[in-house]
Amino acid sequence: MNFSFGRCTRSVGANMETLEKQLICPICLEIFTKPVVILPCQHNLCRKCANDIFQASNPYLSTRGSSTVTSGGRFRCPSCRHEVVLDRHGVYGLQRNLLVENIIDMYKQHPNQDQPMCEEHEEEKINIYCVTCSAPTCSLCKVFGPHKDCEVAPLNTVFNKQKAELTDCISMLVGNNERIQAVMVHLEETSRTVNVSSRLSFIYRRRYCLRNATGLGSVQTL
Repeated sequence: MNFSFGRCTRSVGANMETLEKQLICPICLEIFTKPVVILPCQHNLCRKCANDIFQASNPYLSTRGSSTVTSGGRFRCPSCRHEVVLDRHGVYGLQRNLLVENIIDMYKQHPNQDQPMCEEHEEEKINIYCVTCSAPTCSLCKVFGPHKDCEVAPLNTVFNKQKAELTDCISMLVGNNERIQAVMVHLEETSRTVNVSSRLSFIYRRRYCLRNATGLGSVQTL
């Protein structure tokens, strides 16, 4: 009976881990923050993250504070690169995924039993970050262990700071990629225009030379 219960518990834990991976936003790399919006390609984003991508991809559109002004625009899905065209409501015109939001609520009610523990002090949870060594550790390691002379900070503080920096970098990369794609399209159009102009110029010069040669032949005949 105990063996069956343990196997069932491990199975539930594995299923919850799989579910958590499906609920991770590709921009902030965290569980989706409500409201969650669903894109036309059926991928999901936190609305705040969608707004960050939109503003990074459209730096010249008017914005007011952290909200997008009703000016339309477009950006690409960070998961599949599908182009998302927004109406005058911007990201606020995207449909909310209420199903995902409900799943998130149920997921958060499930207690997470996986707590990282210190390897040196097996009964101590990892709760601080050693800034000097760039490594997470526990309080006993700071007081009595190898990190007693190091600079430390609360683990959550460091995590939130690094997560914010990573999110900003991802948004910037997405925005830069959008601008690069636009420049490439413009260069391709310019190249086609130049090629057409070159061919037309060659045709006009050839006709001009043939016309002059025909006129010169007529004069010599006379």
